Amino acid sequence: MKRTDGPHSSDGTSEEHLSSAEAHEVERVQELLDTRFMADLGPVKKGWGRRQFLNISTIAVSFAGINMFIWPFVESMNPAADVEAMASTDVDVSPIEPGQSVTVVWRGKPVFIRHRTEEEIVAARQGDEDELPDPVLDSERVEKPEWLVLIGICTHLGCVPRGQRSTDPRGDYGGWFCSCHGAQYDTSGRIRTGPAPKNLEIPPYSFVADDLIRIG
Repeated sequence: MKRTDGPHSSDGTSEEHLSSAEAHEVERVQELLDTRFMADLGPVKKGWGRRQFLNISTIAVSFAGINMFIWPFVESMNPAADVEAMASTDVDVSPIEPGQSVTVVWRGKPVFIRHRTEEEIVAARQGDEDELPDPVLDSERVEKPEWLVLIGICTHLGCVPRGQRSTDPRGDYGGWFCSCHGAQYDTSGRIRTGPAPKNLEIPPYSFVADDLIRIG
């Protein structure tokens, strides 16, 4: 007579050879597989198993690998330390006497620093009341009244105005004179006459000490 095998479990083990404790353990493991949580993605749908777990693990590892590849590339795009150093310029202004001017270079641009005399400060403040092409108060263009810091580029066509040397022509307003097309700036660097449309630009700067200016 042909022998009939009993029912088998999913792993090929005959259920008749499993004790009640073993059968309960199989059911408990299957229940855990069917209801387990994956990270913070919520409960896994019923029936998920090893294949779905491996798929998610593969995606996670791939994402980590992409990050490891991209991060050095992003870091390489950040400015180097020497480039960052060029972004600011420190100037010791203690040797500059009243009435004197110096020129420094910041980001490839000439920057005028003038130690204004009391007469130059008064003239600049009196100019506040005049009809100016590009109106702004002198007090809004300086951190300290005696120190004026400007980008020395004419706002007409980009020439460098004269007036840094005591022997240079300074125009009718005692500031700077662009000999290319006749623009004249006052002792606050404001345009007074000529074709320039704007005042001389003020760079970002601050006093990091009483006699030390940081430009940039």
